[in-house]
Amino acid sequence: MKAALAVACALLAGCAGTASDVAPARQGVSFTPDAQGLLVTGTGQRMDFGRSPRGMIPVLERELGAGRALPLAGCAPGIARQLDWDGLILTFSSERFVGWKTAGESAGQTCA
Repeated sequence: MKAALAVACALLAGCAGTASDVAPARQGVSFTPDAQGLLVTGTGQRMDFGRSPRGMIPVLERELGAGRALPLAGCAPGIARQLDWDGLILTFSSERFVGWKTAGESAGQTCA
């Protein structure tokens, strides 16, 4: 019985996450929308139109929290997803970042 318990404990220990499995902490990054997409404020790095949502959305959610999904009514053809981060609304096709809008500005393909 003790041997079986020891084996079970060893197997469970092997399932524990490592430091590389932990999501990175927020970096305090902010994003500034412009004509080409998003500027990562203060870094010179960019998240431009055409970028894959699979790589982009997790970064935004890490820094800004979960985006709120919006309905697709009034969207341009090809828009598959529309997410809102406190008034910064980003639109995506199934493969690409295609547009953004705020209360007063927009660029790329957006929804009405």
